[in-house]
Amino acid sequence: MTTMSDLSPDLVGEILTRVPMTSLISVRCTCKMWNALSKEGIFFKAARKQFMGFTMMDSRVCSMKFDLQGIRNNEHDFVDPCIKQIAKLDQIEVSKVLQCDGLLLCVGKDNSRLLVWNPYLGQTRFIKPRKRFNKLEWYALGYDNNHNYKILMNYDTGHLFGYEIYDFSSDSWRVLDVSPDCHIPFHQQSVSLNGNTYFLAQEKIIVEGEEEEVVDEIEKFLLCFDFTTERFGPRLPLPFHSDVLETVAISCVRDDQLAVLYQRFETWEIWVTTKIDPTAVSWSMFLSVDMEPPTGCQFDDEAGSFFIDEENKVAVFFNSDLFNPRVENRNRRYPTAYIIGQDGYFKSATLREAPDLVKPDPYVYCCPLVWSSYAPSLVQL
Repeated sequence: MTTMSDLSPDLVGEILTRVPMTSLISVRCTCKMWNALSKEGIFFKAARKQFMGFTMMDSRVCSMKFDLQGIRNNEHDFVDPCIKQIAKLDQIEVSKVLQCDGLLLCVGKDNSRLLVWNPYLGQTRFIKPRKRFNKLEWYALGYDNNHNYKILMNYDTGHLFGYEIYDFSSDSWRVLDVSPDCHIPFHQQSVSLNGNTYFLAQEKIIVEGEEEEVVDEIEKFLLCFDFTTERFGPRLPLPFHSDVLETVAISCVRDDQLAVLYQRFETWEIWVTTKIDPTAVSWSMFLSVDMEPPTGCQFDDEAGSFFIDEENKVAVFFNSDLFNPRVENRNRRYPTAYIIGQDGYFKSATLREAPDLVKPDPYVYCCPLVWSSYAPSLVQL
């Protein structure tokens, strides 16, 4: 009788891709070969054949897996995503989730604590901020050239504004003396790439004798925070010009590229970086689609997210259908996955129905995808 020990390493690696990421800690303890395979990167390579990541629903973290192989075939048009709530993280209600190279940073709903989680190793670490401000603060996770992980925090109470940084090696917070000459909206999704964090930012002006004023008509650009120098870099241009009525969002492509989505009415463009670092960027067009006839879909750049599949030449984005004219109940949210591609390719699937809302709230029941091609991390917490 054939046993697991008789199988080739490549086949074992393929089998392990079917195991939920949150169960791998048990799998690794079962057999020395399985543990060795994961450390040697065979499983890491196989895992990239599928799109998986983590999402947030009803203040809880869930794992999500997509299999997009064959989506353009008539017999296999669309595979519904597999979504499972993470029981290990039920101890905290989450308002936002960030990632950096396989580590998850979960921001508590009341902003009283942070939770860092390594899904592959099953390790967690609670971090308490020095001060508790309000919901307008935001966080970023990254690491320096020595692979020392850090957390950047920005707070803005209207009277107090500043930055603090947490160092994992010293387990301590300290005030950071930085002040970028632009505005980073707290609701925008940030992206971690090669240890640094990239933000969508916009111009701001100072009116003499008055408080700082943000000018929404000024177009957006990229801004990078370098966790080695602990400084913001120069403004990095986007590959298009946009205004306040047009949608712009960013995402990761594997671990080495950044993608930007631009929507103007029924026209969708997605660009990817051919080069990116804290001081320079260059772009290449990935996808341009004119949705005719109009679908009525409007990407929510405050709560939505997306990823691209280079092999199938499609983009998958996640949105909430609260403002979709096809939705009858205006007090419910319907988190939905959409797939768009060349030649008018368009598919959609409702992920689930969220509970009733007392009133429409664009920041409740959002489901931002954290990342789409998960590479397990061996970083100890």
